[in-house]
Amino acid sequence: MSMPLEGIKILDLTTMLPAYCSMTLGDYGAEVIKIEQPGTGDSSRRVKPLINDTNGRFLILNRNKKSLTLNLKTEKGKEIFYCLAGEADVIIEQFRPGVARKLGIDYDTIKDINPRLVYCSITGYGQDGPYAFVAGHDINYLSYAGILGMTGKKGDDPAIPGIQVADMCGGILMAVNGILLALMARHKTGQGQYIDIAMLDGVLSCHTIAAGDYFTSGAIPGPETTRLNGKYACYSVYKTKDGKFISMGALEPHFWRRICEFFGKEEYITIQMDDGKQEEIFAFLAEQFSLRERDEWMSVLRDLDACIAPVYSMNEVFEDPQVIHRKMAFESEHPRLGAIKQLGFPIKMSATPARFNMAAPELGQHNQEILAGIGYNADEIKSLKQQGAI
Repeated sequence: MSMPLEGIKILDLTTMLPAYCSMTLGDYGAEVIKIEQPGTGDSSRRVKPLINDTNGRFLILNRNKKSLTLNLKTEKGKEIFYCLAGEADVIIEQFRPGVARKLGIDYDTIKDINPRLVYCSITGYGQDGPYAFVAGHDINYLSYAGILGMTGKKGDDPAIPGIQVADMCGGILMAVNGILLALMARHKTGQGQYIDIAMLDGVLSCHTIAAGDYFTSGAIPGPETTRLNGKYACYSVYKTKDGKFISMGALEPHFWRRICEFFGKEEYITIQMDDGKQEEIFAFLAEQFSLRERDEWMSVLRDLDACIAPVYSMNEVFEDPQVIHRKMAFESEHPRLGAIKQLGFPIKMSATPARFNMAAPELGQHNQEILAGIGYNADEIKSLKQQGAI
């Protein structure tokens, strides 16, 4: 059976983490052509740590892609891009607003070449508004979204999340959704469209619980002020005897009842959400969890069915039986670097699952193939290289 996105051609102008967007589409069958600057390519190729001379995250983010080097500041480079755009279904870019227009590869230019094209721009703050041209990173978008300000311990500095939440959830995954929606719309109308993804917009839209409560009550959430960020003892993290941690998510009354009964504290059952009793409950549970090591607690509590989990370090994550069973890491073969570990495919589809078809490309690896496919012969390709267009 063909894959869901088989027949969809994508021109990918992303670098670094936004390359996850095109990687996802490539995993499900799209042909992804990664456009890279001649000589340097995606800046993440050489970021340490390296496997031989290539960054490990680059090898994950750019699997199932072809690499074409193209200097978009040259007329010949633009000519090639326009030719490819005429046959493409999707373009994805992450330039600051206005840069694509300066290069002559913006949506208004490209839609005249290919009205069916879906064009997606990913930026921090969007294409318009007072912050459109402001520089930013994940930590800044989380700050504006009010998420950083309610993360951590009361009285402490805000805690920086261990992953790029705004980049991934607010930008990249929203872009994937937008592209798929636009392709569905094109199926009905025959027309492409422009998608403006702002990481701040996207991560704000993930704020449904805290924002919904704020819109209702007017209470401003901060660290340890809500059910889900540490206000209550039933939903928190506890240190164990060996200096490791256990997480507890016993929000529902039946889960909390099991915890209380296990520790012989039935009197705590009815005061689960009593603000005046939290200090006492926290202190009791902290003392109890300090008496045994983390893995011993997991052995004792695993069958309690009360939302208990170990807080893992990265080396433990990929040894966990659930992670192994769900194939969330696998080994792939790179033609030059040998065996490479990859993150698995998170969307499990019964009829059209994701596939690993090819390793992340070498810089310009597919120049000959792609350019020959749009009519350039060997001498012309050689000339393009000499002119600095590829």
